[in-house]
Formats: sequence, C-alpha cells, structure tokens
Amino acid sequence: MSAEPPTTDSAISEEFRQCAPRFATVALANVTRAYPNAPAHLLRGPDDLVSPRTHHPAFYGSYDWHSAVHMHWLLVRLLRRCPDRVPGVVITEVLDRHLTHGALTAEAGYLRANPSFERPYGWAWLLALTAECRALGGTAGGRWAGALEPAAEAVEDLLRGWLVRATYPVRHGTHTNSAFALGLVLDSASAAGRPALAESVAGAVLDWFADDRDAPVHWEPSGQDFLSPALTEAEAVCRVLPREEFGPWLTRFLPGLERTAVTLLAPPVVSDPGDPQIGHLIGLSLSRAAGLRRLSAALPPGDARVPVLTAAAEDHLAAGLVHTASGDFTGDHWLATFAALAMDGPPGHGAVD
Repeated sequence: MSAEPPTTDSAISEEFRQCAPRFATVALANVTRAYPNAPAHLLRGPDDLVSPRTHHPAFYGSYDWHSAVHMHWLLVRLLRRCPDRVPGVVITEVLDRHLTHGALTAEAGYLRANPSFERPYGWAWLLALTAECRALGGTAGGRWAGALEPAAEAVEDLLRGWLVRATYPVRHGTHTNSAFALGLVLDSASAAGRPALAESVAGAVLDWFADDRDAPVHWEPSGQDFLSPALTEAEAVCRVLPREEFGPWLTRFLPGLERTAVTLLAPPVVSDPGDPQIGHLIGLSLSRAAGLRRLSAALPPGDARVPVLTAAAEDHLAAGLVHTASGDFTGDHWLATFAALAMDGPPGHGAVD
C-alpha cells in the first residue's frame, strides 16, 4: 500500500519532519494501549462496571477518551504531512481497525446518551479528526471520514445545543476551556463538512470575548494549566476578527505586550514532569508556542509585537519538545499532539482577511 502524497497547503517544518517517526511510534502505542485508563463514565448502576472498550470501541486507548481521539488525529496528520517519515502501512492498519462504521456509530450513540461527556474539548478534537481524514483524502481518508460522520454529526448537534445554553465561557486553563475548543472547531468545522457550524461558533466567540480588555496575565500560569486562558482567548478572537480589527483588540486585551516581560512570554517552570497535574505545564509550553505563533501571524508584519511573540514561541517550543516522547506514559499519552500543533498547526494562521 503506497502512502498518499503530502498536501501543499503550508510549508512543513524540518523540525516536524524530524520528529515524525518518534511521534508515530508514540501515537501507535497509545491508541492501542487499553490500560491504564481513566474513564470519565458516570456509573448509574452495577451494569456500568464494564471495560472502557465496551463503551468506546474506537477510542479506548491513550489513558482517556480525548487523548485517544487526538492521538488518532496525530496519526492521520503524520500520514498526510510526512508520509515518507512514518510507517504508513502500520498506521493504516491500526486506523482501519479503529475507525470503522460500527465502532464510530457506537461512539456517536455514547455521546448522545451522555451529552456533557467530554464537553467541549473532546468534541472539538473529534471534529478535528474528521477534518484531518477529509484533508488526507484518497481511499483511506475517505473511508475514515465516512465512518466518523455519525460521531461528527452528534458533536455538531451537541455543540449547537450547548452554545444556546452557555451564558458564560469557561476560562480555566484545562479541558473545559471554552476558547480553545471553539478555536479548534473554527479550524475544523468547514474542513469537516460543517461550514454552518463555524458561523455559529464565530458568533459565540464574539459574544463572549469581543468586549474583553486587560486580561489578568499576572495570574498565569495556574499550577495545572496546559492552556493559557489569555492566549487561547486571543487565538479564538484572531480567527474571527478581520486583521485590521484584531490588532487594536489585542492592544486592549493584552496592553503593553511588546514592552513588558509578562509571565505569558516565559516558559513555565516544571518541577516534576512525572506528576500528572504539574506535568500539564509541559503542555502549556507547547500550547503557548502554537498560540504565540498564530498571534504573531495575525498581526501586520511591522507590528512591534511580532518579533516578541515569535521569539517567545520558539522558547516555549524548545522547553516543551524535549518531554514529548520521554518514555513516561504520564506525558507520552498526549504531549506529542500539542507539539504537532506548535510545529505544524493548521494552514492559514491568523485572522480572516
């Protein structure tokens, strides 16, 4: 079986290409590793005491559901972007076992029966996986995207229903963060065949964040953040505001960014990488790297903030990248995905022109 040629939608960094083989090794081990497992399943009675694979025939590995989903995304991304650097036949065989119509119909049924499960983080990654399969194309990508359709439809329905009821955004630096998930949906919805969803999500971003100013960046980071509340919000807004409006918005939201050495621009101290919560800060370095890179691209080339953000992005990537395949499952089950976002994020970085 020959690998699909890479797409040419944006340049592929040599750094990402060099990391591709070890990322593929880590991701393949993760998605097929059923234990240890931290199910987020509500036990309604003794009949619910079953193996996680019973409820999640596709996404049973990688410690938890959302990590399983985004590690599948990573495998498809590697096939699409670096097919000459990864074992395409092996990856395809694993994905063919997991991304089947039957398994994903079961996953869709679980999502609908448990409508707050993995909201909104896992939902967003499911759409990102669908978009990546469609972008891969070919026989395999089309097969996987078609199998994902029931689950992607469930996510769209659940997301629309949630946005109607969600009066306030969640600003925590962990999985419940609203801005990160909505930003990922904005990157993925159209490519996943759901352009109308992107319009609804863009409206929610503006409703929640357009009037924000003076972000309390001195509160960051919190001790178990893997997302920056301030940067994820700024990233979400830069996806929906025109370029000429985003720069002034960022000035109001993060005043003095080009002059002040704020805590956002220095990689966090990680005292114990093996601690499951403190280790989140490694992911914070990587997610900040992706966010800082996107924000620098959303500003005009002559903006004084661009070199500051670009340099900070490189510092954060260097700090996080060394931990992405350490052999410690605490980090190995998820960090490579965030490294991929930092090095090979979605094409078209920046605001809507």
